[in-house]
Amino acid sequence: MKVDVEKALRKALNTGKVYLGAKRTFKALKSGDAKLVIMAANCPEEYLEEIKKFDVPVITYKGTNMDLGATCGKPFGISMLAIVEPGESEILSAV
Repeated sequence: MKVDVEKALRKALNTGKVYLGAKRTFKALKSGDAKLVIMAANCPEEYLEEIKKFDVPVITYKGTNMDLGATCGKPFGISMLAIVEPGESEILSAV
C-alpha cells in the first residue's frame, strides 16, 4: 500500500505528536522518542550524518524546507521534523 506522505503528515500533525525543526528533532532522537524523521530535500548534509547515528527511519521529503513548512501549515521553512506519536496517521507504514 502506497502512503501519501503529505496527507499522512498532515493527519499526524492534527492527531499525533510531531516535533518541528532540527533542534527538537535531535532532542527527540537523543531521548529515543522519535519514531520517524522527515527531512527536506535541501536539508544540510551534516544533519543527515547526525541522524544516521540513530536507528530511526528517515523519509526525504521531495520538496525544499519551505515546501515542508507549507505542508505543515507554517509560514517558514522546516528542515526536518520528528514523528513522536503518529496519531490516526499511517505515516509509519510509509517506510
